[in-house]
Amino acid sequence: MQIDPMQSVLAQMRSLAAQAAARPDGGNAAAALGATAAAQQSDFATTLKTAVDGVNGALQQANALQQQFISGASDVSLSDVMLASQKASLSFQAALQVRNKLVSAYQDIMNIQA
Repeated sequence: MQIDPMQSVLAQMRSLAAQAAARPDGGNAAAALGATAAAQQSDFATTLKTAVDGVNGALQQANALQQQFISGASDVSLSDVMLASQKASLSFQAALQVRNKLVSAYQDIMNIQA
């Protein structure tokens, strides 16, 4: 199960929130925050892509095991297929929940600016 990338995304989001809360309101804070945000945007994008690739990999692995089981491969048991399917399902559900939270946060920010 690919929970580690999702936990990494959540840890990074918490770290960014803590950094934003600790910043003083000085004149250079906005410039420093902009530079930090630009650097961390690529890190966040990379982390998010890694997490999505992990979910995709889990789904492909589960499908491959299902096909092997259906074709009658003797080294693949039903429990392996079910376990891989459940892991893929859980990782997909976790990714879906993260996506929903990100969309909700984006909508909240857009409503604040309006």
